[in-house]
Amino acid sequence: MAEVPVLPLACRPQHYSWGKLGLNSEVAQLLLHSAPQSVIDANTPYAELWMGAHPKADSGILLDQISDKTLGAWIQKNPQSLGTKVQERFKGKLPFLFKVLSVRTALSIQAHPDRELAVRLHTQFPEHYPDANHKPEMAIALTPFTGLCGFRPVSEILDFFSGVPELLALVGPDSVQGLKSSLGDLDQTRAALKTCFSRMMRSDSDLVKTQLQALVHRLSEEGKPSPVDSLLLTLYTQFPGDIGCFCVYFLNLIELQPGEAMFLRANEIHAYLYGDCIECMSCSDNTVRAGLTPKFLDVDTLCEMLDYSPSPAHSKLFPCRRDDQDPHVTLYDPPIDDFSVIRIQVPAELKSYTVAALDSGSILLVISGSARCTSHSDITLKRGSVFFLSANQNLPLEVTSSLELFRACCLL
Repeated sequence: MAEVPVLPLACRPQHYSWGKLGLNSEVAQLLLHSAPQSVIDANTPYAELWMGAHPKADSGILLDQISDKTLGAWIQKNPQSLGTKVQERFKGKLPFLFKVLSVRTALSIQAHPDRELAVRLHTQFPEHYPDANHKPEMAIALTPFTGLCGFRPVSEILDFFSGVPELLALVGPDSVQGLKSSLGDLDQTRAALKTCFSRMMRSDSDLVKTQLQALVHRLSEEGKPSPVDSLLLTLYTQFPGDIGCFCVYFLNLIELQPGEAMFLRANEIHAYLYGDCIECMSCSDNTVRAGLTPKFLDVDTLCEMLDYSPSPAHSKLFPCRRDDQDPHVTLYDPPIDDFSVIRIQVPAELKSYTVAALDSGSILLVISGSARCTSHSDITLKRGSVFFLSANQNLPLEVTSSLELFRACCLL
């Protein structure tokens, strides 16, 4: 079969309850701009846009001459489109899943398994863990974006134990003393932090509800809550009585500005709270959840799997770098093989620009602007457009308005 170097894609939204509603959602906005005939329901959450070949939402191909109507089926017949190294390393499969997220209410307290745990969970509980693959992921903010990520420095957690008696009632003074005594030995600190967090997460549900109600009442009476207390009050309105509300006292609050990123390794606890972002991950839908969700909870697995290394919030920001060869390119290159993300910003006055060839199949998303492909007269780029670009193919463009593109790829 003759390879087609550029495939325009139709990508599917996911309507999870935590998504932004109607046209308040960046996901819905992208759908409407890419396909003006789309009907956007003002009362429906548009949470995620999936771009890739995961079987849950395999992207469609918008070319009549292509008999394979999904990207996954087409790549299976044209594995050379992935590039030689990617094809060999990932056995002919696209190794990443690309997304846009629009978050209105908090996502679950969660972590993603490493490869070994993913295989075990998938084998034992395939209905809850559909993939035998790990799921490291990266979030890049499109709008101001907030989330929880990783365990706070121990000094901050101990301060909360002293100042929040309702939290202490769940953790217990003996566990807190164990954490204090562990300071100076990182291995002992990790173990003691695990004890404190696990004891809280496994607390009796009636006790959790009682202590949360007492805490919310106290904070409301005192007035002028701290930023962390304010976040707890917000989460309580979204998930009253949920143990996940107390996690704000253990986890770093991360606030990303547009273009800033955080990278979530396997076994790293996190929860997105609000905003719109680009997300890229290994091709997997495995999530271990333990709070702030009506979905399946696996508290024991989460508590056992986590990395309990404490670190400050600023350490969770993932650095990007400018490309030495192209001033319009910013690279987000995490320390894994499965994916990297490239941000391309082209001013309108440049008039022409070429998206460089890579030895990797890639997915290109247009966030804003417009352009025409000069090598394929039927290819135009506009807000919301999504394309699969085959390996070792460039994309010469005639720029008609300032462009912002995100490109997911695999840089081996």
